[in-house]
Amino acid sequence: MNTNMKIQKQILVALGLIIGSFLTAQNHSSSFIVDLLTKKVITEVPSSKSIDDIYSPCIQVFQPTKVKSNGRAVVICPGGGYSMVTSGYEGSDWANYFNKLGIVTIVLKYRLPKGNYNIPIYDTEKAFKMVKDSAKVWNVNPDDVGIMGFSAGGHLAATFSTHIQPSLRPKFQLLFYPVITMDKTYTHIGSHDNFLGKDASKELENLYSNEKQVTKDTPPAFVVFAADDKVVPPANGINFVQALIDNDVSASLHIYPKGGHGWYFNNHYDYQEEILSELTMWLKGIK
Repeated sequence: MNTNMKIQKQILVALGLIIGSFLTAQNHSSSFIVDLLTKKVITEVPSSKSIDDIYSPCIQVFQPTKVKSNGRAVVICPGGGYSMVTSGYEGSDWANYFNKLGIVTIVLKYRLPKGNYNIPIYDTEKAFKMVKDSAKVWNVNPDDVGIMGFSAGGHLAATFSTHIQPSLRPKFQLLFYPVITMDKTYTHIGSHDNFLGKDASKELENLYSNEKQVTKDTPPAFVVFAADDKVVPPANGINFVQALIDNDVSASLHIYPKGGHGWYFNNHYDYQEEILSELTMWLKGIK
């Protein structure tokens, strides 16, 4: 190979690397963090070990490329038993999946209740208001914003869906191994105690047992459990879905044979491929 050919080959290789890097960058979603109380962009997500660590709730927004974006958004409420917020495993790790579908992903870092149940509900409300107020800037259809929750975050998502005023009601619910009830016979007792307090009244327990709060206006739901979940009994999801069906609300319940509790976004989970396939198909059916 003569000198000129070698130079040409080197140039082509270099050009290919540059183009490849550019295309890779184009496929990456952009993200930023917004403090929900100050409404300012901040540089890092606050700690989540206890309520004292979180002085202000925030959201991390992951945007798909403009080519992919379809105007839909989902606000994710991570789990953690209302004693922590697992915003990585049950939050930002989902951004790539949703962004590939053209969906803006908003991970909520809510404050912990310590028995004051209004706090995380208020933070979720602030997140939805922020998304709807920023819809034009973030390329979001304000009428196509759903909510997703895991475990105790699933309870927060279902609570928001069944209690919030119509103007902020989510378009859909995605609930993964969610705590639904505050009935002590089959709730997750840690979530119950952290959310309502150990000595909560029956009235409060009934009010935040979301299977009892479903109406015909409750958003459609995609609910997933493992049959061997010993932390949050699958009856939480079964009873919630039955209440949705009884009120003529679209619902999809998936109970997989094994997996226990808290498999989050885990490519090593035996049923991950099936879950994502079913979820993708279900989301396409929500108009």
